Amino acid sequence: MDFRSDNTSGAAPEIMAALAKANHGSASSYGDDDWSRELDTVFSSLFDTECRVFPVATGTAANSLALSSLSPGHGAIYCHQDSHIVVDECNAPEFFTGGAKLVTLPGEAGKIDLRALKAAATAGWSGVQHHPQPKAISITQATEYGTVYSADEIADIAAIGRAEGLHLYMDGARFANAVAGMNCHPADLTWRAGVDVLGFGATKNGAMAAEAVIFFKPELAEGFLFRRKRAGHLFSKARFLSAQLLAMVQDGLWLRLAREANARARELAEGLQRIPGISVPFPVQANEVFAVLPEAMVAKLKQRGALFHVWDPARSLYRFVCAFDKRPEDVAQLLKAAEEAAG
Repeated sequence: MDFRSDNTSGAAPEIMAALAKANHGSASSYGDDDWSRELDTVFSSLFDTECRVFPVATGTAANSLALSSLSPGHGAIYCHQDSHIVVDECNAPEFFTGGAKLVTLPGEAGKIDLRALKAAATAGWSGVQHHPQPKAISITQATEYGTVYSADEIADIAAIGRAEGLHLYMDGARFANAVAGMNCHPADLTWRAGVDVLGFGATKNGAMAAEAVIFFKPELAEGFLFRRKRAGHLFSKARFLSAQLLAMVQDGLWLRLAREANARARELAEGLQRIPGISVPFPVQANEVFAVLPEAMVAKLKQRGALFHVWDPARSLYRFVCAFDKRPEDVAQLLKAAEEAAG
């Protein structure tokens, strides 16, 4: 009953097969291999627009290096106060941008409040040498609370950014879950809505270790080769990163895996809400479930072997994450334990 994170799961069999296939023979190094050369073409087809694609190994690298392409050290990057780049990346975005300021904004259920964004972006900092200069907006899809920005919501954020000359970055660590949850074309939640750069997450969705920084405006990718190298994310055997990404998007594997994870999350949320004493405060739109649990129930669940994440102790709020390999019987086992703990 391990629902701590989708990072605790293994790799999907299809990913392991792709790695095994890539492991035969020799190949050119540092991205000059057949797999890496396919990335731009394959992802351009997936998103119906010209893309520049750069594989890296971690989401922190994707976020930090992408933002370093959009903001100099004296820039300001607007983001949600609970976003991963603020809370969970040990100042890596500030480091790789050379000191850019993360301007944190409020918002319900992990989504940036539009009024707060507009007020911050139009605060009169531009051109004033005493202030950080507005350069970018970063949003997370799906959000840290498991909610999903609709295409219209993204477009509204992008419109504020365009009016102030800001680029829009999307941290897509769970982008597959968002697209699967919305049942839409991936372009609808990215460049068509105004996103300039996407961190395409694969690791949480069944890869061993692979993320992609995708530029929908190729001119913004100028210099990224060198940023990636300087950060230590230009792998000598880059084919093993690229092979994972290709396997993910070919034949729709990324969405099949995400749909499985999302389905288990819905089953879990529906079951938890039927148990007295439990509430689910946020809509379950991807593969994360947040639940308010009585402390006595938490202790009993842990005694029964359930693993989950303490999100906000002050609110007795806990997070359950369903990975691609969670089965209906895994969810049923957890729900049974919760029912027993509730008496």
